Amino acid sequence: MTQMDFLTFQANFRPDSLAVQDLTYDRSWSFSEYNLLVSKFSAYLLQRGIKQGDRVACVSKNRAEVVALHLACARCKAIFVPLNWRLALFEIESLLDDCEPSLVFGDEKAAEIGLAFEPIDNLISDTAAISGEDLIAFDDDAASLILYSSGTTGQPKGAIHTEATLMETVLNSTLLYEVDQHSVFLAESPMFHVIGLVASVRPVLYNGGRLVISDGFIPERTLERLSDSELGITHYFCIPQMANALRQEASFNPVNLKHLKALLTGGAPHPEVQIRRWLNDGIAIVDGYGMSETGSLLGMPHQLNLIDQSAGCVGTSPPRLTIRLLDEQGNIVKAGEPGEVQVKGANLFKGYWRKSALFNNSFTADGWFKTGDIARQNEQGFYRVVDRKKDMFISGGENVYPAEVEAVVLKHPQVFECAMIGVPDDKWGEVGCLFVVCNSDVKCLDLEGLNHYLASHLAKYKIPKSTVVLDVLPRNGAGKVLKHVLLESVA
Repeated sequence: MTQMDFLTFQANFRPDSLAVQDLTYDRSWSFSEYNLLVSKFSAYLLQRGIKQGDRVACVSKNRAEVVALHLACARCKAIFVPLNWRLALFEIESLLDDCEPSLVFGDEKAAEIGLAFEPIDNLISDTAAISGEDLIAFDDDAASLILYSSGTTGQPKGAIHTEATLMETVLNSTLLYEVDQHSVFLAESPMFHVIGLVASVRPVLYNGGRLVISDGFIPERTLERLSDSELGITHYFCIPQMANALRQEASFNPVNLKHLKALLTGGAPHPEVQIRRWLNDGIAIVDGYGMSETGSLLGMPHQLNLIDQSAGCVGTSPPRLTIRLLDEQGNIVKAGEPGEVQVKGANLFKGYWRKSALFNNSFTADGWFKTGDIARQNEQGFYRVVDRKKDMFISGGENVYPAEVEAVVLKHPQVFECAMIGVPDDKWGEVGCLFVVCNSDVKCLDLEGLNHYLASHLAKYKIPKSTVVLDVLPRNGAGKVLKHVLLESVA
């Protein structure tokens, strides 16, 4: 008996329906055509000697071959390892030394840094003569993906997923983001992250919708594509900074975006003031929450009034997983109180590559995964992520969550974006140091006015004791602020 994967099912169920469009290279495939491509890739890997558990690495910007190669690895029980093409050669080589791939595919980004690789450009031509007609059985429980963390703390680690754990994200996302056969996803988030390769790709193909692939985010170009009624994009994943950049474009007109079911945002705190600008334009901007180790965990509803009532929250969880919030003593917190987000479910990763001790330490004694994020749950049952547990600092005996302070700072009219860290202080133990990027029309930050504003909105111990103005905040490939870099700059 041979098990059928979701792509093969759709190839049988709706063979001629358009499945994948690659805008960068002006190519498209029906479900039957793309399924055949994946089968050819899988047979090719087997011909190259790839065995179960072997790693196949890829350093490439988004393109149809990246998705097909990932699905092909699953069919022959190999492990796909997409790597961040924004990294320096030394950093990528360190990851390659860690995962020890049997094959490395790459594009022009890999060539630019001098990496040794096999051209992903050649995969389609190299597999043209392969029949690829025989369905290759795969094992749901075999490892099929390693996602290296974005490394906001400076040390990447490879989260191992199986087809079974990834399918949980597909099912969760289908519910949270209202995905069906009419959905059209624009996939621009880098495919070396869980949003780019999993959340932006698998749910829409699983449900028989259409995947539209772009090689990256360019605000003017992205806005044009989202406004294109012929493309008909219904879902678009981005981080809040990308959504904000779309609004800054001279051609921004919310009327042209009314066909969108939702803009889906995550990966960083989303200020309420920015959310409500979208809501005022009649566009659902749906915040969610997840991570490499868990896939999609939480999501807001798509109704504008419910988003408005809980703006800044990241939603509630689907029925296939369980979430709890615990305080420092291991007790479940009361409603409205902050606690660490802990998760149980079949969606959880199966290990950290070659870091078994770290994996074991990521779970409680009773089997809950410790996310390290602090959240509160409101009366409507929606969670609001307060901060990373490790970003929290204690000032004069009081817990300070930088994300809460940052959300207030972002409402100041002179501030474009900001980040706060805790730094040592002789009197209070730790105090806040705020980093600010001003709006483009601000020549000089009114620091006295900012402090006066914060004093009227925050408890005194939460107010940063120093402020640094920057041109840009240091970010990783997922758009997350690298707070360890800010801390090093202060030190």
